[in-house]
Amino acid sequence: MQCVWGMAWVLPVTLQAAILPLEEVLQTVRTQYPPLLAAWLQQDVQSGRVRQAAGAFDPTLLATLNFRPLDYYEGANVSFLVDQPLLSGGSVYAGYRVSTGTFASYERKDRTSPSGEAVAGARIPLWRDRAIDARRANLGQAAVDRELADPLILRQYITFHRAARIAYYNWIAAGQRLHVAENVLRIAKQRDEFLKKQAEAGAIAPIVLVDNQRLVVSREIAVLTAQRRFDAASIELSLFHRDRQSTEPILPSRKQLPRAFPAPQAVDQLQFISDRARAQFRRPEVREIDLLLVKGEIDKKLANNNLKPNLDLAMELNQAIGNDVPKDIENTEINGFLRFSVPIGRNEAKGRMEAILASIRQLKQRRQFACEQIVAESDNTFQEVQTAFEALEKTSQNVKLARELEEAESARFQEGATDLLVLQIREQATFDAQLQEVDAYFAFYRALADYQAAVALDAPASLLVQK
Repeated sequence: MQCVWGMAWVLPVTLQAAILPLEEVLQTVRTQYPPLLAAWLQQDVQSGRVRQAAGAFDPTLLATLNFRPLDYYEGANVSFLVDQPLLSGGSVYAGYRVSTGTFASYERKDRTSPSGEAVAGARIPLWRDRAIDARRANLGQAAVDRELADPLILRQYITFHRAARIAYYNWIAAGQRLHVAENVLRIAKQRDEFLKKQAEAGAIAPIVLVDNQRLVVSREIAVLTAQRRFDAASIELSLFHRDRQSTEPILPSRKQLPRAFPAPQAVDQLQFISDRARAQFRRPEVREIDLLLVKGEIDKKLANNNLKPNLDLAMELNQAIGNDVPKDIENTEINGFLRFSVPIGRNEAKGRMEAILASIRQLKQRRQFACEQIVAESDNTFQEVQTAFEALEKTSQNVKLARELEEAESARFQEGATDLLVLQIREQATFDAQLQEVDAYFAFYRALADYQAAVALDAPASLLVQK
């Protein structure tokens, strides 16, 4: 399938002039974001592999034909058996067997009555393969892999929600930067009209007008740069904001921008303690390692099983069919045997056991560090939010003070008590302070997104451990 380029620009975004809220973006991430939809399909993949592993326990039809066209004894026999492996180990089988022709006296097992005989039997492991065998181990590990899909999906779920939040607030920040750049350009253009009249009246030197025109061009460049940043932020956000029907990206318009950032709120200390405690159960890392430990225990049981000797019991029932049973054949026969074998050396099984035990120790070390890392990331992102909140308050105060100085300098300039250069410096200081405030807002909400990801605030109940 070929990619369709420029899809976001094809959609009628002009019809969607309502303010775009964050929750709408997150909702489309949950329901339409292709990478997350692909992650959810991992459950179907693993369910298919569980079914594949369960296929080892499917019944098997066995049909055999034995004949000897050039032998002294020209007997032939045919059998049809259905063999059913058992989840408890071993297998049972049943079917039909019939023979024709002549057989030697020592070939009783190949000879049946003319109408044939019904056959039923069982093979039961008494030592090795009693508690577990390769088929049951594969099925058990496939079931664990199906559960492992949940933490893998959850990791991407949290990552994509964090990315969507950051893209949304970056879009707002880019819009705010563009607004600030346009506003300072508007001031310079308005002053240009005033200075033209002053220059024509001979009240100011023409060079002052030229200086302001230079400032206009400089600020026009700043607007172009801000516009490009806003376009890039809109395109990035369109990957998360999608049409509910077609699931194609929607390029958000400037008309959909919120008027300002949401009012920021610091994370409460008690709420943080609660979030950090729940993060141990909500984050996918520990759950993933716990499931890998379950797989390791299955490997350990299988390796321990392979160290044991074989002791198998087999029983078979033969029931003659019809009334023409020869005298030397019993109507009902039961045969059984025990088979014992033991591997010599067992280096393969011992080496496998050593590797598995070492792997389990590795996983336990990783689990301990994962718990510590979750606590550290929760603490770090909480401090980051608190620091960003305090910095935001300072930058807002800085904007207020810079604006007061600019307004005072502008009034003096109108009265002729100061020159254009000083006013430009004040305007630039206000412009820089406003940009710092926008950056501080974005830094706060980026830190908040990091915190929400660190404590797995978005984790859905369907992907968490069921207690």
